[in-house]
Amino acid sequence: MSKIKEIDHFPKRLLMCVLGVIICAISVGFFKRASFGVDPFQALMSGLNAVIPLPFGTLYVIANVILLLFALIADRHFIGIATVINLFLVGYIVDFSHRVLLWALPELGMPGRIICLLIAIVIMCLASSFYFTADLGVSTYDAVALIITGTWHKGQFRWVRIVTDLICVAVGVALYLMAGGTLSGIGEVAGVGTIITAFFMGPLIDFFNRKVAQPFLR
Repeated sequence: MSKIKEIDHFPKRLLMCVLGVIICAISVGFFKRASFGVDPFQALMSGLNAVIPLPFGTLYVIANVILLLFALIADRHFIGIATVINLFLVGYIVDFSHRVLLWALPELGMPGRIICLLIAIVIMCLASSFYFTADLGVSTYDAVALIITGTWHKGQFRWVRIVTDLICVAVGVALYLMAGGTLSGIGEVAGVGTIITAFFMGPLIDFFNRKVAQPFLR
Protein backbone atom coordinates (compact mmCIF):
# COMPACT_ATOMS: atom_id res chain seq x y z
CA MET A 1 0.00 0.00 0.00
CA SER A 2 1.36 3.43 -0.92
CA LYS A 3 1.94 6.21 1.64
CA ILE A 4 -0.98 8.21 0.19
CA LYS A 5 -3.34 5.27 0.61
CA GLU A 6 -2.08 4.70 4.17
CA ILE A 7 -2.76 8.35 5.03
CA ASP A 8 -6.21 8.16 3.42
CA HIS A 9 -7.04 5.11 5.52
CA PHE A 10 -5.74 6.48 8.82
CA PRO A 11 -8.97 8.20 10.02
CA LYS A 12 -10.93 5.02 9.31
CA ARG A 13 -8.29 2.85 11.00
CA LEU A 14 -8.35 5.12 14.04
CA LEU A 15 -12.15 4.87 14.18
CA MET A 16 -11.91 1.07 13.92
CA CYS A 17 -9.32 1.03 16.68
CA VAL A 18 -11.40 3.13 19.08
CA LEU A 19 -14.60 1.20 18.34
CA GLY A 20 -12.75 -2.10 18.70
CA VAL A 21 -11.35 -1.21 22.11
CA ILE A 22 -14.67 0.17 23.42
CA ILE A 23 -16.77 -2.76 22.18
CA CYS A 24 -14.21 -5.25 23.49
CA ALA A 25 -14.41 -3.65 26.93
CA ILE A 26 -18.22 -3.80 26.84
CA SER A 27 -18.00 -7.49 25.93
CA VAL A 28 -16.00 -8.12 29.12
CA GLY A 29 -18.87 -6.54 31.05
CA PHE A 30 -21.18 -9.16 29.49
CA PHE A 31 -18.69 -11.92 30.33
CA LYS A 32 -18.61 -10.79 33.96
CA ARG A 33 -22.41 -10.58 34.14
CA ALA A 34 -22.75 -14.07 32.65
CA SER A 35 -20.46 -15.41 35.42
CA PHE A 36 -19.05 -18.16 33.23
CA GLY A 37 -15.52 -16.77 33.41
CA VAL A 38 -13.73 -14.00 31.52
CA ASP A 39 -10.78 -13.98 29.12
CA PRO A 40 -7.42 -14.99 30.67
CA PHE A 41 -6.00 -11.50 31.24
CA GLN A 42 -9.27 -10.27 32.74
CA ALA A 43 -9.22 -13.39 34.96
CA LEU A 44 -5.87 -12.21 36.31
CA MET A 45 -7.25 -8.70 36.79
CA SER A 46 -10.35 -10.02 38.57
CA GLY A 47 -8.13 -11.99 40.94
CA LEU A 48 -5.98 -8.94 41.59
CA ASN A 49 -9.10 -6.85 42.17
CA ALA A 50 -10.28 -9.35 44.80
CA VAL A 51 -7.00 -8.82 46.70
CA ILE A 52 -6.38 -5.11 46.05
CA PRO A 53 -9.36 -2.90 47.01
CA LEU A 54 -9.05 -0.35 44.21
CA PRO A 55 -11.61 0.58 41.53
CA PHE A 56 -11.22 -1.92 38.69
CA GLY A 57 -10.45 0.79 36.12
CA THR A 58 -7.65 2.25 38.24
CA LEU A 59 -6.14 -1.17 38.95
CA TYR A 60 -6.30 -2.01 35.24
CA VAL A 61 -4.34 1.14 34.36
CA ILE A 62 -1.67 0.39 36.99
CA ALA A 63 -1.21 -3.22 35.81
CA ASN A 64 -0.99 -2.15 32.18
CA VAL A 65 1.50 0.63 32.93
CA ILE A 66 3.79 -2.05 34.40
CA LEU A 67 3.39 -4.18 31.25
CA LEU A 68 3.89 -1.07 29.11
CA LEU A 69 7.24 -0.38 30.79
CA PHE A 70 8.26 -3.98 30.05
CA ALA A 71 7.26 -3.57 26.37
CA LEU A 72 9.06 -0.24 26.05
CA ILE A 73 12.26 -1.77 27.40
CA ALA A 74 12.02 -5.07 25.48
CA ASP A 75 10.65 -3.93 22.10
CA ARG A 76 8.65 -0.73 21.64
CA HIS A 77 7.80 -1.78 18.06
CA PHE A 78 4.51 -3.27 19.26
CA ILE A 79 3.38 -0.10 21.05
CA GLY A 80 0.99 2.21 19.19
CA ILE A 81 -2.13 4.33 19.47
CA ALA A 82 -4.22 1.26 20.26
CA THR A 83 -1.96 0.46 23.20
CA VAL A 84 -2.56 3.86 24.78
CA ILE A 85 -6.32 3.76 24.11
CA ASN A 86 -6.51 0.26 25.56
CA LEU A 87 -4.52 1.25 28.63
CA PHE A 88 -6.68 4.20 29.66
CA LEU A 89 -10.16 3.19 28.46
CA VAL A 90 -10.70 -0.55 28.88
CA GLY A 91 -10.68 -0.87 32.66
CA TYR A 92 -13.14 1.95 33.25
CA ILE A 93 -15.48 0.84 30.45
CA VAL A 94 -15.47 -2.75 31.77
CA ASP A 95 -16.34 -1.49 35.25
CA PHE A 96 -19.08 0.83 33.94
CA SER A 97 -20.66 -1.72 31.59
CA HIS A 98 -20.70 -4.37 34.32
CA ARG A 99 -22.42 -1.99 36.74
CA VAL A 100 -25.01 -1.07 34.10
CA LEU A 101 -25.71 -4.73 33.36
CA LEU A 102 -26.06 -5.52 37.07
CA TRP A 103 -28.58 -2.67 37.33
CA ALA A 104 -30.45 -3.56 34.13
CA LEU A 105 -30.39 -7.34 34.70
CA PRO A 106 -30.45 -7.82 38.49
CA GLU A 107 -31.81 -11.36 38.29
CA LEU A 108 -30.44 -13.79 35.71
CA GLY A 109 -31.31 -17.45 35.44
CA MET A 110 -29.26 -19.93 33.45
CA PRO A 111 -30.87 -18.97 30.08
CA GLY A 112 -30.08 -15.29 30.70
CA ARG A 113 -26.48 -16.07 31.65
CA ILE A 114 -26.05 -18.16 28.49
CA ILE A 115 -27.45 -15.32 26.35
CA CYS A 116 -25.02 -12.86 28.00
CA LEU A 117 -22.15 -15.25 27.29
CA LEU A 118 -23.13 -15.60 23.61
CA ILE A 119 -23.45 -11.81 23.26
CA ALA A 120 -20.04 -11.40 24.91
CA ILE A 121 -18.35 -13.88 22.56
CA VAL A 122 -19.84 -12.41 19.38
CA ILE A 123 -19.13 -8.75 20.17
CA MET A 124 -15.63 -9.53 21.49
CA CYS A 125 -14.78 -11.29 18.22
CA LEU A 126 -16.25 -8.43 16.19
CA ALA A 127 -14.32 -5.88 18.27
CA SER A 128 -11.11 -7.88 17.95
CA SER A 129 -11.45 -8.00 14.16
CA PHE A 130 -11.72 -4.18 14.02
CA TYR A 131 -8.86 -3.79 16.48
CA PHE A 132 -6.50 -6.16 14.61
CA THR A 133 -7.40 -4.89 11.13
CA ALA A 134 -6.76 -1.28 12.19
CA ASP A 135 -3.13 -2.32 12.91
CA LEU A 136 -2.33 0.61 15.21
CA GLY A 137 -0.56 -1.30 17.94
CA VAL A 138 -1.54 -4.04 20.39
CA SER A 139 -2.51 -4.18 24.04
CA THR A 140 0.29 -4.43 26.57
CA TYR A 141 -0.73 -8.02 27.36
CA ASP A 142 -0.72 -9.01 23.67
CA ALA A 143 2.76 -7.48 23.40
CA VAL A 144 4.18 -9.90 25.99
CA ALA A 145 3.74 -13.05 23.86
CA LEU A 146 4.76 -11.15 20.70
CA ILE A 147 8.00 -10.01 22.34
CA ILE A 148 8.79 -13.49 23.66
CA THR A 149 8.34 -15.07 20.21
CA GLY A 150 9.16 -12.24 17.79
CA THR A 151 11.94 -10.41 19.64
CA TRP A 152 13.46 -13.09 21.85
CA HIS A 153 12.66 -15.94 19.41
CA LYS A 154 11.48 -18.26 22.17
CA GLY A 155 8.89 -20.73 20.85
CA GLN A 156 5.87 -20.28 18.58
CA PHE A 157 3.33 -17.58 19.29
CA ARG A 158 0.28 -19.86 19.70
CA TRP A 159 2.03 -22.02 22.31
CA VAL A 160 3.57 -19.10 24.17
CA ARG A 161 0.18 -17.38 24.23
CA ILE A 162 -1.48 -20.49 25.64
CA VAL A 163 1.17 -20.65 28.38
CA THR A 164 0.77 -16.96 29.31
CA ASP A 165 -3.03 -17.37 29.27
CA LEU A 166 -2.83 -20.40 31.57
CA ILE A 167 -0.53 -18.51 33.95
CA CYS A 168 -2.97 -15.59 34.05
CA VAL A 169 -5.92 -17.87 34.80
CA ALA A 170 -4.03 -19.85 37.46
CA VAL A 171 -2.79 -16.73 39.24
CA GLY A 172 -6.20 -15.04 38.96
CA VAL A 173 -8.00 -18.03 40.48
CA ALA A 174 -5.38 -18.37 43.23
CA LEU A 175 -5.68 -14.69 44.17
CA TYR A 176 -9.48 -14.89 44.12
CA LEU A 177 -9.46 -17.86 46.51
CA MET A 178 -6.82 -16.24 48.74
CA ALA A 179 -9.07 -13.19 49.04
CA GLY A 180 -11.84 -15.40 50.44
CA GLY A 181 -13.66 -16.19 47.21
CA THR A 182 -15.76 -19.35 47.09
CA LEU A 183 -15.77 -22.15 44.54
CA SER A 184 -19.43 -21.41 43.80
CA GLY A 185 -18.51 -17.87 42.79
CA ILE A 186 -15.42 -18.75 40.79
CA GLY A 187 -17.31 -18.02 37.56
CA GLU A 188 -16.46 -14.37 38.19
CA VAL A 189 -12.87 -15.29 37.33
CA ALA A 190 -12.67 -18.49 35.28
CA GLY A 191 -15.02 -20.95 33.63
CA VAL A 192 -16.32 -22.07 30.27
CA GLY A 193 -16.11 -18.48 28.98
CA THR A 194 -12.38 -18.47 29.74
CA ILE A 195 -11.87 -21.74 27.84
CA ILE A 196 -13.78 -20.42 24.82
CA THR A 197 -11.81 -17.15 24.66
CA ALA A 198 -8.48 -18.95 25.11
CA PHE A 199 -8.95 -21.71 22.51
CA PHE A 200 -11.96 -21.28 20.21
CA MET A 201 -12.41 -17.64 19.19
CA GLY A 202 -9.94 -17.63 16.29
CA PRO A 203 -12.33 -18.85 13.56
CA LEU A 204 -15.02 -16.33 14.54
CA ILE A 205 -12.52 -13.46 14.58
CA ASP A 206 -11.29 -14.59 11.16
CA PHE A 207 -14.91 -14.59 9.89
CA PHE A 208 -15.45 -11.00 11.08
CA ASN A 209 -12.09 -10.00 9.62
CA ARG A 210 -13.13 -11.19 6.15
CA LYS A 211 -16.81 -10.22 6.22
CA VAL A 212 -16.86 -6.99 8.24
CA ALA A 213 -13.57 -5.36 9.23
CA GLN A 214 -11.58 -5.66 5.99
CA PRO A 215 -14.51 -4.64 3.73
CA PHE A 216 -15.17 -1.67 6.06
CA LEU A 217 -11.54 -0.57 5.75
CA ARG A 218 -11.62 -0.86 1.96
